[in-house]
Amino acid sequence: MGIDIEHKHRKKHIRTEPESENPYIRLLVKLYRFLARRTNADFNKVVLKRLFMARSKKQPLSLARLTRKMKSQTHLTAVVVGTVTDDVRLVKVPKLKVCALHFTEGARARILKAGGECITLDQLALRAPKGQNTVLLQGPRSHREAETHFGVAPGRPHATAKPYVRAKGRKFEKARGKRNSRGYKN
Repeated sequence: MGIDIEHKHRKKHIRTEPESENPYIRLLVKLYRFLARRTNADFNKVVLKRLFMARSKKQPLSLARLTRKMKSQTHLTAVVVGTVTDDVRLVKVPKLKVCALHFTEGARARILKAGGECITLDQLALRAPKGQNTVLLQGPRSHREAETHFGVAPGRPHATAKPYVRAKGRKFEKARGKRNSRGYKN
């Protein structure tokens, strides 16, 4: 019997419910499961899938990035299945309509002060059951510290992955392959 090469990277297990025991998320799953089944909108299917995701996949989205993404479409509602965080580097916040699982205090205060609106996903389901006039956004997943260690192993040619090292001193992984004076430098 051979190996089915076409399917060697296929996911073996797909989540059908969240791992979280949070009752609020569980109720949202019930709501969006109903909407995904009874409406023909892909928006609800995507929101449901994102509600199932692990926390590492529901990365926070900063107010600065949100503003940049919504620059030309301020009349639409930004939907984030995750947290919206404040960004002190952003000086002026425009008027935004944002729907998210969670807002930090600072982010909520700044959006409201600019004349914007912060709503929850259940409020959005009443306003736009098919996700009309919305933009689905996500935070950057590759910005976790753990992600810096992934990729071609450190020490291999053209490797950019960060090694797991005890310390960053002269004696720790700074010899062969790291300096021209010690054999070669990659």
